[in-house]
Amino acid sequence: MNVTQLLQQKNGTAFSYEVLPPLKGTGTASLFETVERLAEFQPSYVNITTHRSEYVYRERPDGLVERLRIRRRPGTIAIAAAIQQRYGIHVVPHVVCSGNDRESIEYMLLDLQFLGVSDLLVLRGDKAREEASFHPTGDGPRFATELIEQINAFNSGRFADGSKIEVPGEPFRFGVACYPEKHEEAPNMESDMAVLRKKQDMGAGYAVTQLFYDNQKFFRFVERARAAGITIPIIPGIKPLSKKSQLTTLPRTFRCDLPEALRAEVARCASDEEAKQVGIEWCIAQCRELMQYGVPSLHFYTVSAVDSICRIAKEIY
Repeated sequence: MNVTQLLQQKNGTAFSYEVLPPLKGTGTASLFETVERLAEFQPSYVNITTHRSEYVYRERPDGLVERLRIRRRPGTIAIAAAIQQRYGIHVVPHVVCSGNDRESIEYMLLDLQFLGVSDLLVLRGDKAREEASFHPTGDGPRFATELIEQINAFNSGRFADGSKIEVPGEPFRFGVACYPEKHEEAPNMESDMAVLRKKQDMGAGYAVTQLFYDNQKFFRFVERARAAGITIPIIPGIKPLSKKSQLTTLPRTFRCDLPEALRAEVARCASDEEAKQVGIEWCIAQCRELMQYGVPSLHFYTVSAVDSICRIAKEIY
């Protein structure tokens, strides 16, 4: 059963969330604690992010500085398999263009197929920190649509080099990302909407939004999508505000606007704990309105927000 089918069989608004693999060397205890805390809300599925390697600079004993490429959060496939096996929760790992050539993507698909994981979230991913703009790795895909082409070819029984897969496994199903306030690199909303339509036409079964705090922007986005012939489920991505500093970091990092009413209320807070409570109350109201609108699911981004999400979910589910 894939994500679209899970949403269709759900009576009411489904609950799902995204987790990060643990930092290299820190163990899985904290991650599994998050999964166990959120299990009471019966998640339809769990996303597991993936992160590209990056350059770090280290001083050598001779005083010179060397540049090394490291990966701080390995283990997306292993974590997906562990959650599925340990908790019986449907898992959806991220597969990204960023940092991957076609061969590494192919081996990722093979590993997932061996493990019986057949749902993916297909993304371009972030540019490297040292890059001014996104650049593919080797012959890797430049856009999510090119990554979808490779996955579709794999599903049809062809490797990246065109050779035949002798024993094709279960085909992958996938979702994609969308942006109620426009992708930061898109020249306008019309072109961004055209890309989403193309992803749908290439087989995407649903779309999950970038986080947002103004429901009216989400509603307008959905209306425009439907007018553009986009019929797949559009799932709102939700992240409760939890610190005063997020008044500046969230808009800068995720290219989203904060409603003035939310900004003013958080600005009056004397502490992060007060800001966290404001974020919880705002998110409860936001989620209830989205549920009344009839969204198929609420998808929560858990980084630094697990406590808040538990309190919110207890109120709305």
